[in-house]
Amino acid sequence: MGANRILVIKHGALGDIIQGLDSFSALRKGHPDAHIALLTTNPFAELAGLMPWFDEIIIDGRVPFFNVRATLQIRALLRRGWDMIIDQQCSSRTNKYHQLLAPRTVNWFGTAKGASNPYPDFTGVNNNQRMLVAARMAGGIDGDASDNAMDWLDGAVGELALQMPAKAAILVPGCSPAKPQKRWHVTRFVALAEALQKAEYDVVIVGTNAERATVDELIAAAPFCHDFVGKTSLAQLAALFRRGDLVVGNDTGPVFLAARTGVPTIMVMGADTDPSMSAPTGANCGWVRGTVIDDVTPQQVLEKASEMGVSLSG
Repeated sequence: MGANRILVIKHGALGDIIQGLDSFSALRKGHPDAHIALLTTNPFAELAGLMPWFDEIIIDGRVPFFNVRATLQIRALLRRGWDMIIDQQCSSRTNKYHQLLAPRTVNWFGTAKGASNPYPDFTGVNNNQRMLVAARMAGGIDGDASDNAMDWLDGAVGELALQMPAKAAILVPGCSPAKPQKRWHVTRFVALAEALQKAEYDVVIVGTNAERATVDELIAAAPFCHDFVGKTSLAQLAALFRRGDLVVGNDTGPVFLAARTGVPTIMVMGADTDPSMSAPTGANCGWVRGTVIDDVTPQQVLEKASEMGVSLSG
């Protein structure tokens, strides 16, 4: 399926964008000479700009449709002569893009009613595989490990990553404030940090300033931790993960990012996270799940880390 101009729509969130990396790579492999653009949102523009698969990054402010000027701008964008528009967001907004703003003649891959290339039923399918199937439908070709390597992050190392301890375990205690049920209790992270310190790891805490209260509580109880919260861009955070020995965190975007860098990564889950659809993907990642997230113990996490080849003998 030949195409000269391809638009991929992926607004976010971070975890979903990371789960889409294989699909982005497959599209480029299947269309090596095409102009491929990504329509995303501002928080992910820097990270997307480092990716080797796109020729153009376009920012969508996702303003209300009653903003006539902005809506006409999106309409003009969707009518820029694309051979394919691949909707990897599949939201009510992007469905409206297809129904109201895109030309009828464009090859639209998505879930919108009347799409020329509708997706199959993805019930129970991991997000990574959903997006990869969509890419294959559009002529994408699966790559090997070298095609999907994360060495494109090397330019984002920054001074902070160079300050990483030689033997570092990285904890990600934050998550979306709208989903507190996905947050492993801070006392669990404290106990895990203490166990990791005993195993002679330097413990590094990462996240955004929105998690400041949680992080301050953690560090007050475990003052030996290194506080890197709010000090990295997404690209710098990924570079930092690449220099770690273990990452443990909640069901949140940075944990998906860590998993893709190849560092051993463990996601702590409650019953509201379905691993068949939302488990992270990567060379060495896993998860520990409880009926309630706080049913998961630090010991279970350490046992999982040991199964994954992480040395805990000190």
